[in-house]
Amino acid sequence: MEQLANVKAYLCAAFGAVVGGIVNLMGGWSEDLTTLLLFMGVDFILGLLIAALWKKSNKSDTGALSSYSAWKGLCRKGVSLLVILIAYRLDVTLGVEYIRSAVIFAFIANEGISILENLGIMGVKYPTALKKALDVLTSKAENSESVK
Repeated sequence: MEQLANVKAYLCAAFGAVVGGIVNLMGGWSEDLTTLLLFMGVDFILGLLIAALWKKSNKSDTGALSSYSAWKGLCRKGVSLLVILIAYRLDVTLGVEYIRSAVIFAFIANEGISILENLGIMGVKYPTALKKALDVLTSKAENSESVK
């Protein structure tokens, strides 16, 4: 039993080191990154619910749950995180501090729009303030890209 606890501790430490290293390469942990990861998680869960319960997913031919479509969705979200890593490295290389933030804002807006679309498919009403907030975020991302 003690040996199993040691293996568990080793795996947790290794996982923490890998995730910590990746987050460090992305410019460190920040509130905007937290928001993006939460939005990604909510969007993924809503996508699964729409496919499993409503059978109205536009990601599969039948609209039903598809492991292949789910895997593609996770891969897309992972690639989005790699784009943030690239954006941060460009910030460092160019000596600026706005590219990473602009990219994160754009991805948050994209995920937020997807969440609102999913809520619409599910028949869930949401306040227009959410849509307006996403519009503001989209503008902020676009302004960050064009002003600098």
